[in-house]
Amino acid sequence: MASLRISTLSGHLNPSATAVSPSEVSSVYPQNVSPVQYIKSSNRILTPEQIQFYNDNGYLVVKKLVPDHKLDRYKKRFEEICKGEVKVPGLTVMKDVSIVSSEYVKGEKAVNKLQELYNDPVLFDYCSLPEILQYVEPFTGPNIKAMHSMLINKPPDPGTLTSRHPLHQDLYYFPFRPAEDVVAAWTAMEWIHRGNGCLVVIPGSHKGPLMDHGYPNWEMGVNKLYHGILDYDPKRPIVHLEMEKGDTVFFHPLLIHGSGSNKTKGFRKAISCHYASANCRYIDVVGTLQEPVKQEADEVIRMKYGPGIEVSFEDIWRMRSRLVQGIDPEM
Repeated sequence: MASLRISTLSGHLNPSATAVSPSEVSSVYPQNVSPVQYIKSSNRILTPEQIQFYNDNGYLVVKKLVPDHKLDRYKKRFEEICKGEVKVPGLTVMKDVSIVSSEYVKGEKAVNKLQELYNDPVLFDYCSLPEILQYVEPFTGPNIKAMHSMLINKPPDPGTLTSRHPLHQDLYYFPFRPAEDVVAAWTAMEWIHRGNGCLVVIPGSHKGPLMDHGYPNWEMGVNKLYHGILDYDPKRPIVHLEMEKGDTVFFHPLLIHGSGSNKTKGFRKAISCHYASANCRYIDVVGTLQEPVKQEADEVIRMKYGPGIEVSFEDIWRMRSRLVQGIDPEM
C-alpha cells in the first residue's frame, strides 16, 4: 500500500526540523550556553527563593494552586469516560499491562492514563488555567504551547508492581528544543503519598545530559512507553514528593523522576501538561538516543491508523500541540 504523507498540520511549533548530532541532543542546551537561564522572568509570581530552588533542584512545588472544584470536575469527567458514559474521539485511553486483557475489570480500575486531553474541553481546561499559566510563563516566555497532556490514574497494584513508573527524563520523548524553554506542570488530584505511589525526583539532575533509556527488565512486565534510564545509579539520593490535593509541581524536562507502586486500595490521580515556548524548534532524532522512542511511536501510529500511514515524529507532536497563551510565531 502506498504511503500517505501528512504534510499540512495545524497547531505547531516552528516547523523546520533541524538535524543535530547525538551530542547536541544529549546536551543540556544545544548552544552550550553557560550559565543556563532556567527562568526567563519572574513576572512577579516567583520569589527569589523559588527561583533559586528551581535553579538548584530542577523542580518547584506550589501548594494548593488548583482549586478543589476544578479537580473534582476533572475527576468526574474521568469516571464518565471510564464507564463509557462519555465518548471522546481522539482521546488515548491506556490500560495497565497486568489487567489490559481482563474482561472482568471494568471502569477506572482498568485505566491508568488518558492522553491527548486537547480532544476533550473539560479535561483540557486544566492546561489553560490562569493559575497554572502564570507559573509556566517564567519558564517558557509569554507565547505558550501545551505539548503533552495527561490524566494519570494509578490503580491499586494487583501484586505485579506494574503500577510503578521507572526513573526517566521527559525530554527523551520530546523532539523539540531548547530544553530550557520546556516545563511540566503536575497537579495532585487527591492526597498523594509514598503508599500510593508519589513522584520521586533526583534533585539537581536537570543539570546533567539526556541519558539512554529503554524498558526495564521487570519480571511482571512494563506498561507501554514506560521507558526508564538504563544505567541509573541507585545510590543517587531521591526525594519523595508527597502532595496534597491541588498542590502542583513544576519541573524541568531533564529532571530524573518516576513513581512507586500503589500499595493502597484506593486510586491515585494526577493531571499534568508539558508546556513549551511557541518559539521552540523541532529536531531530527534519527541517530540519537531518542530514535528508539521515535520508532515505537511510528509503530503506534501504524497500529492506530493502518500500515499505509506515514507520519513523522515531529508531525505527531505538531498535531498534539495547542496554543494556550500569546501568539503563534508561525501565524
